[in-house]
Amino acid sequence: MLLERSADAAMSTTSLVLTILGPDRPGLVESIARLVAEHQGNWLESRMAHLAGQFAGILRVEVEADRADSLSQALAGLAKSGLETVIHPDPAIAIIADRPLVSLDLLGQDRPGIVRQISGVLAALGVNVEELNTECRAAAETGHPLFHAAAQLRLPPDVSEADLRVALENVAADLMVEVKLAEK
Repeated sequence: MLLERSADAAMSTTSLVLTILGPDRPGLVESIARLVAEHQGNWLESRMAHLAGQFAGILRVEVEADRADSLSQALAGLAKSGLETVIHPDPAIAIIADRPLVSLDLLGQDRPGIVRQISGVLAALGVNVEELNTECRAAAETGHPLFHAAAQLRLPPDVSEADLRVALENVAADLMVEVKLAEK
């Protein structure tokens, strides 16, 4: 059963969160957008990337509740072209706006365990990772691999940006990475 929200008294809509994974190819995004449009859906937001020859995407669409099942079936049909699709109803949980959103920028020599140690600090403090982007790139001067992470973090009520900074700096020295935080 899909969660329904009333857009107005005449129309009930539902929001779906989709994850899609498969071999990348030209026209892939268009095929998804076409199915959404054919079911009168509204493409609200998405994050998509090409990783090692694979397409990886997450998106949120809104559709009239009585069209949600047919849209879900149509999207499941993408499996014929090699795409794995997972569809979840959006629980429409309100983001607590009074909790600060902090940007994290991390840069240092690449080595195993950076994400594990940083995410361990965040989890221990109850910080929610709302967005995380990572990459390895060559250092301009030496060509050695550098690890870069950029994240949007939602702080819980009992953790300040200063608390987070201290906790991250405690592991940053061991990891030999530079950590920058900025409240949004």
